[in-house]
Amino acid sequence: MQPSDDVTGVPPVPSPPVGGPEDWDGPVVDVLVRRLADVPLPVRARAGDAGLDLVCTEDVELPPGGRRTVGTGIALALPAGTAAFVLPRSGLAARHGVTVLNAPGTVDAGYRGEVRVTLLNTDDSTPVRLAAGDRVAQLVVVELPAVHLVEVERLPGSGRGPRGFGSTGSGPVPTADATADPGHPGHHPAGPTGPEHGGLQ
Repeated sequence: MQPSDDVTGVPPVPSPPVGGPEDWDGPVVDVLVRRLADVPLPVRARAGDAGLDLVCTEDVELPPGGRRTVGTGIALALPAGTAAFVLPRSGLAARHGVTVLNAPGTVDAGYRGEVRVTLLNTDDSTPVRLAAGDRVAQLVVVELPAVHLVEVERLPGSGRGPRGFGSTGSGPVPTADATADPGHPGHHPAGPTGPEHGGLQ
């Protein structure tokens, strides 16, 4: 019989974060988790890590440039005011070019279905084979503020203003002393808010 997804009336079971409370100085959030397959519960590889490792529940082959959505075998009941984000694993990305297509994938507090991950093989020539139980992504749980949008006619100014992609330029990062020195090459007295940068006059 297929188990019900209803978790109403199930009391939370507090558990210490992986690594032990003595290794964790931040807040602790109890998240209800239900295993839908024979998989280990998500854990941190090391105490203090931000993400909990997620595994896949099936063997999968990703052809070059191919994508596949895989199950992780778990469902969550996140507390109100939190969300979970599914992120790529850096080792899998660096060694094999595998990433999470819609990173970060969002798990809302009201979602009770299986956490599933869409993997993408960015390599243009080599397929990637993953076995059931392999770690494929990481889950980061965050607390969210309530957002109250206040419409205004004009936004307050900032040092950056409307500048977007590429606005910080390229090359080495200048030191604080270099940018503060008017005699430093490339320095302009008008600074980043001058007319040549689209600043207000």
